[in-house]
Amino acid sequence: MNVCIAGIDEVGRGCLAGPVYAAAVVLPEAHGLIGLKDSKALSALQRERLVPLIEAVALDWAIGIASAEEIDAINILQATFLAMQRAVAALKTVPTLCLIDGSQQPRLPVPIRMVIGGDRTEDAIMAAAIIAKVARDAEMTRLDAQFPGYGLARHKGYGTPAHLQALVQQGASRIHRLSFAPCAVAGFGLPAASLQSSDVQSP
Repeated sequence: MNVCIAGIDEVGRGCLAGPVYAAAVVLPEAHGLIGLKDSKALSALQRERLVPLIEAVALDWAIGIASAEEIDAINILQATFLAMQRAVAALKTVPTLCLIDGSQQPRLPVPIRMVIGGDRTEDAIMAAAIIAKVARDAEMTRLDAQFPGYGLARHKGYGTPAHLQALVQQGASRIHRLSFAPCAVAGFGLPAASLQSSDVQSP
């Protein structure tokens, strides 16, 4: 039986706007890639340079996405799992094992091993995080032109002071996660004190 191990990681879980992305990457044992590390420890330019190298040597790779609407409908954790499921389903080959960063386990039709800190120790997970991050950043830059004034190209949807201020000034757009407290306040014109903790998700 051929062993096919896929690394999986997600990007954008804590954002206030835009989709959550996940990627699945299958690397050969002797992949020869230099510079793989935690995607958060790399600059945008370093990540962008690594993506074509990863794609060139990977035995398989795919991206899965869950939209802001899906996040609001099923919550961010389940939407993250959905993006992972879609990434695995989009692979051309069925993995014999999936390595996933963290401790929260999605339901997948293949064996899973959770790896706490895997985005720093497992090459396939690091590669998946880099691919997902670059793809999502590109999408948020595209959405910045469609939804101007929020600074999406700069902060990629995260809750920076500038983004929070834009929400106050402009209200929430249709790509904001209205189940997240800052967006719920902006989207529905509610004072923060009127929102119960059960009404919103934490990013």
